[in-house]
Parts: sequence; structure tokens; C-alpha cells
Amino acid sequence: MLTIRLQRTGKKNHSHFRVVLAEKTAHVSKKFQEILGSYNPHNKDLVVKNAEKLQYWIEQNIAISPSAHNLLVTKGFLKADKVKAFNIPKKPVEPVKAEAAPAAAAAPAEAMPEAPAAEVASNETPATETPAVQA
Repeated sequence: MLTIRLQRTGKKNHSHFRVVLAEKTAHVSKKFQEILGSYNPHNKDLVVKNAEKLQYWIEQNIAISPSAHNLLVTKGFLKADKVKAFNIPKKPVEPVKAEAAPAAAAAPAEAMPEAPAAEVASNETPATETPAVQA
């Protein structure tokens, strides 16, 4: 099965991409069937070698990678909506302990004034550290 995808080329920290037609199971940086164009992400420049060949492969219902799909939609070669290309992993949320919740609920019931607590916090000074003595 063939797919249209991006193949990274260029130097370290200065990437360029080729838009290639390759086997879906082939390694990303290895063999490909045909170079359809190139993309420079620094100036957002997409150069297509032969627009007719690109349209031919799109009409053949070849699978297109999400990044290449969004690029072709942006540049007007493909009439479709953009797809979600990647997921940002969410940080796991720590569950709230059952013991902490009742203690937090009991504190407002006591009706302790917050203003004196703020004054106490501002009156405190940090302790000075003594230099360590080496033996």
C-alpha cells in the first residue's frame, strides 16, 4: 500500500522535507517510489515538482500522512478539512485523598479570620543559615 508522506532531510537544526510517495511499511528515511516535491518549514515554502502527478496520486485514493495532508490543504492542492496530526500527552491527575477533603471542609466551619493569618505570615522572617564547619 502506498502513502504520501514527508521525509526529513537537511542538517541538524535546519530541517527540510521531501514530499515522497513510498510504501506504507517502508522505513521513513529509506526507499521511496517517487519524489513529489519539497517543503522548507523555515519559510513555509512548498515546491511541487509536477502538480499533475501529485493530483494523479491523490485521485488514486492513496493514503496521505496527517502532516502531509494538512500541508497540502494549506497550500491548496487538496480540498478537504485539516486532520489532527498529533496528540499532546496529558499529565496524569493525582486523585484527591479522602482524608484531606474532610479536613479542608472543617476549616471554613470553624470560621477562623484570614486577616490575622496574613499578618502572622508577613511578620515572620526566615532563619539565617550558619556556615558549615568542616572537620
